[in-house]
Amino acid sequence: MTKPIWIKHAAQLATLASEKSGPRIKEEMSNLGLIEDGSLWIEDGIIQAVGTTKELEERYFNKLHQAEIVDASNHLVTPGLVDPHTHVVYGGSREHEFEMRLEGATYMDIMDAGGGIHATTRMTREASEEELIAQTTRRLDSFLAHGVTTIEGKSGYGMNLETELKQLRVMKKLQEQHPIDIVPTFMGAHAVPPEFKGREDEYVDHLIQDMLPVVATEKLAEFNDVFCEKGVFTPEQSERILEAGKRFGLTPKIHADEIEPYGGAEIAAKIGAISAEHLLKASDEGIQAMAKAGTIACLLPATALYLREEAAKGRKMIDEGVAVAISTDCNPGSSPTTSMPLVMNLACISMRLTPAESLTAATYNAACAINRQDLVGSLEVGKQADIVLWNTKNYQELQYLFGVNHVKAVWKNGIKVV
Repeated sequence: MTKPIWIKHAAQLATLASEKSGPRIKEEMSNLGLIEDGSLWIEDGIIQAVGTTKELEERYFNKLHQAEIVDASNHLVTPGLVDPHTHVVYGGSREHEFEMRLEGATYMDIMDAGGGIHATTRMTREASEEELIAQTTRRLDSFLAHGVTTIEGKSGYGMNLETELKQLRVMKKLQEQHPIDIVPTFMGAHAVPPEFKGREDEYVDHLIQDMLPVVATEKLAEFNDVFCEKGVFTPEQSERILEAGKRFGLTPKIHADEIEPYGGAEIAAKIGAISAEHLLKASDEGIQAMAKAGTIACLLPATALYLREEAAKGRKMIDEGVAVAISTDCNPGSSPTTSMPLVMNLACISMRLTPAESLTAATYNAACAINRQDLVGSLEVGKQADIVLWNTKNYQELQYLFGVNHVKAVWKNGIKVV
């Protein structure tokens, strides 16, 4: 039994608490549940009480001497950040493509030349499980240092059964070994592998008939994702893959409308996807369909910046009633970052989210996008004590001071890990 933890005198405690269940929309995204001179009481890794310092001091008067005391004076305290879209497990690196892109090569130019996803696929197929664990651990350590306590991780750099399973098993082992919680997504439909070029429908059949059953039987993933994009998977192929995943108990996600309008947002709404990702080129009709269906928009402003593309219409989506989450999209080709604080900054600057909306998108709504809102994403009684202490006095300052990591301390399940 560990000592209780009493975090007291927070200049601002952003609890993200609300009576609403499920993702927050419109003005709900601005409600941070703020408490000045805020306080938390934690026992055995679980939040036991939330309130003002005076309230908790009176409630736990007879136990205060037992507690480890954290003085949060002049600091902001928030839930641990949640990153709902990463490709964190991969082999190798692609820094040379950065120069190619600066010289004018497009995403699809690089992919057609054997780079992009295919280059990482080769390196991931060649890497041993031990090598992938070592590389991924370094990335997870960096996430943690930036205040992220829960992430989603996708496979998709194998595109054959052996390597897809290797990626998912690496996530499963790291879930046991590393403080960060990793929520696994199967993404065998990240691209069509070179050996199936010209036989795309055969690959779709192979994925549905040979890969999905094994992933489901071994319980290696909770979600099933597909890259619906011209030159990758068609809307019809994407729908087939996601509907097949549903039959195996995998909740659908979809990479949608990233490079050009392709009807991905509409498919997300039609099939009941928990989230649609990217959405840089989503149509007005697709945005309206997502709002009606309750599909979360998982937006990736760092990816748009890195690709020098106009960011997704985050402001419009919120105004239209779409629940918005944000993510790093950590991957080796189009967003090699682990900084969710930077992503929050960019959400304000490039997508016109307010600082409050940005924090909601990086905590509670992000947790909803990976079905973890009952455990993380807000500071409420009964939830995991995943907490960040920031070197800022309020949430506005956190978003205002651009490109700086303001993390002072991080607790995961009540254990101080940073």
